[in-house]
Amino acid sequence: MSDATQHVSMESLVSLCKRRGFVYPASEIYGGLNGFWDYGPLGVQLKNNIRDSWWKCTVESPPIGPDGRPVSIVGLDSSIIQNPKTWVASGHVGGFSDPMVDDRETKQRYRADHVKVYVPRDGQGNAFAFMPGDEAEAQKKIKRGAKRNPDDYDVLNLTSLALDQYGNIVAPSTKEAGTLTEPREFNLMFMTYVGALADEDSKAYLRPETAQGIFLNYKNVLDTMRVKVPFGIAQIGKSFRNEVTPRNFIFRSREFEQMEMEWFCHEAETQKWYDFWKDERMKWWRSLGVTGDKLRFRDHEKDELSHYAKNGVGTVDIEYQYPFTAPDYGELEGIAHRSNFDLSAHQEHSGQNMKYHDEATKEKFIPHVIEPASGLTRAVLVVLCEAYREEEVDGVGGDKRTVLKFAPHLAPTKVAVFPLVKKDGMPEKATAIYDDLRTEMTATYDAGGAVGRRYRRQDEVGTPFCVTVDGDTISQDTVTVRDRDSMQQEKVNTSRLKTYLRDKLAAGV
Repeated sequence: MSDATQHVSMESLVSLCKRRGFVYPASEIYGGLNGFWDYGPLGVQLKNNIRDSWWKCTVESPPIGPDGRPVSIVGLDSSIIQNPKTWVASGHVGGFSDPMVDDRETKQRYRADHVKVYVPRDGQGNAFAFMPGDEAEAQKKIKRGAKRNPDDYDVLNLTSLALDQYGNIVAPSTKEAGTLTEPREFNLMFMTYVGALADEDSKAYLRPETAQGIFLNYKNVLDTMRVKVPFGIAQIGKSFRNEVTPRNFIFRSREFEQMEMEWFCHEAETQKWYDFWKDERMKWWRSLGVTGDKLRFRDHEKDELSHYAKNGVGTVDIEYQYPFTAPDYGELEGIAHRSNFDLSAHQEHSGQNMKYHDEATKEKFIPHVIEPASGLTRAVLVVLCEAYREEEVDGVGGDKRTVLKFAPHLAPTKVAVFPLVKKDGMPEKATAIYDDLRTEMTATYDAGGAVGRRYRRQDEVGTPFCVTVDGDTISQDTVTVRDRDSMQQEKVNTSRLKTYLRDKLAAGV
């Protein structure tokens, strides 16, 4: 087999996701809804497998701490809608906003800090705005409209340009300059109403992050679970942000799932735990099969730190080299020292005492927090990008195949069972084998078409093993097991098939 294609085409990946039941546009029969996606039968299984891996490694079997003992982390599932005072205390009502610009001609809206602009170095003529990934369209405008060379332009951030320059900027989807408005602040929270009346008193918000539900329950956990600082509270759940420009498939959407953990510790130990969780989170991403050269740490600059991290030991992103950012990187997970901002804010606004009493030292203090926070739906995208391959198959006349090389523990389906033909007792034997395997591992039964085509279908959805019931099964009680990655086939006695697959799957974790 030849080496896999190095650069994943987003068009090919998105097409595969739709065709094979991983991700669908939400409300597609009505034209869809920008920024929302539905996860199909295989997509939800993949997402759940990633979720379960995170939960197991974080809550059920947490990592070994610096003292050689497992760290203490408990789970939580808090409500999507909290008392609106929550978001006042957290700073979201007053400060959770992004600068936006509107195109007066097309009525499209863009986040100002995401827009890039080709600006002529000589200061002559128009500048040309574009969204990252759409450079080619802006370059066409320069060549065809301005009759100039894109190499004679600098690429700058829109937010770095003075407002008096906006009159010379051609918006991403227009041909004439001067249609962009000045940036305005746009609150990202979805507003809703609780109860029968839609009035000011019943106004509430869909949560923009899962973290605040953890902070609201910090005292409940202390009082009921016999935990001691340092300890963590973990949560997986949906969040909602009214993104101005959702884009790049499921990378930036308006409804998404987060995997967050708040680690409560003494202020004097924040650096130790910050470094610890940086290392542990990178290890976990690599355990999913994400290659090292596509991951990196990037420390936040002072001017991009969140309000809760201004006085902390730092904030770092784990970044991934997505197809639409390459050769650059984009955010995958954030690890932040939130100081004691959140608990202090909720203590002030609620009047509840958030101090921890250390019985050993008799000290009372509000714990500081280290927060590893990542998007589950963004993790699905990364795992798909890492798994996607287009390969030429040696010795088959230049035949090509598309394959998703998932780590076995993440694959939506672990094994597919085929009868070679629909006669001679093979379907009945294959059905019996399928019924036995499906009680222990996710399995599928497929009797449609030639076996080669069935292999290709399973390659496209990432199934690690295919089991074919053939003539030898009937006469010798053996089946043919085909490996997805090597495409090698092996005869296995049916009596040890389940053990064989169990060992193979475990070895690939």
